[in-house]
Parts: sequence; structure tokens; C-alpha cells
Amino acid sequence: MRLLHSTDLALRMLMRLAVADSSGRGDGAPATGSAPTTRQVAEDMAVPYTHAAKVAARLTHLGLVEARRGRGGGLVLTEAGRTASVGALVREFEGEGDVVECEGATPCPLNSGCRLRGALRRAQEAFYAALDPVTVEDIVASPTGPLLLGLASHRSGPKTS
Repeated sequence: MRLLHSTDLALRMLMRLAVADSSGRGDGAPATGSAPTTRQVAEDMAVPYTHAAKVAARLTHLGLVEARRGRGGGLVLTEAGRTASVGALVREFEGEGDVVECEGATPCPLNSGCRLRGALRRAQEAFYAALDPVTVEDIVASPTGPLLLGLASHRSGPKTS
């Protein structure tokens, strides 16, 4: 199973925000003015700003991210975002569709007696079930968290011509 680009970006964005949040004061609270902007996250993740903005808007709508405006603003992970189930996030972004499309413009001629569709559905549910107990907080544990922090320091480091 291959994730949609938006699903992948949403997970990476949440991971990036989780380490930005925890790198603040050491107590899990964000440092004043340290919240990365959508543009900074897009640069860190090497994705177009427009894609990052759409994903950030959806994560904000889901209550997983808070977008703060003005000086010292940026994207901040909410407690719901920190403890969100990766399985639930993937389901939300991927939708409820089957792995294969048996019906549609050209329905599969095996549809009435096919056992593949059920097997693939069970495999898909096993995939989600394996991700359900994993939280965003879990996936930023070391060594991932320090690597993500390195992205931010690389971006904000000295530029050479």
C-alpha cells in the first residue's frame, strides 16, 4: 500500500512540529517565537509551499495544529496532535476507499465471485491496526527527533554563496 503524498506530508509535518514544540524550553512547552511557519516547514520538508499550506489547513481544521498569526506566530502542535493515533491520521487522509477499485467506469468481470477484494480489505485493516497504537509522540522519539531538529538548524544556519 502506498500512501498519498498529502498523508505522507501530514505525518512529516506533525513530526516536525512535535520536535519544534519539545525543543523549546525542555518542558514540552513551545519556546516563545519558536513556532515554525508553514513556509519554514515546507522548506524543511523540501515540498512546495502550496502543498504544505493545504495540509496545514487540514491539520488545523482537525484540531491537531494551531496556526498563530502575527509576530511570534507559526504552527504549533496541539495536545490532540501530539497524542493522535497514526492509524487514525492515515485513515483520515487516505479515506475509506478500497486498495483496488472493483467497481467504477469499467467494473471488474470477476466482481461477483472474487475473493481478492476481501483479502485486500483485511490486509488494509491489518495495516491500519498496526498503526493505531502508535502516536505522533512515539514516532519522534530518538533517533528521529534529533534528525528533525537538524533540519531546522540546517535551514536556519549560515548561508554560503
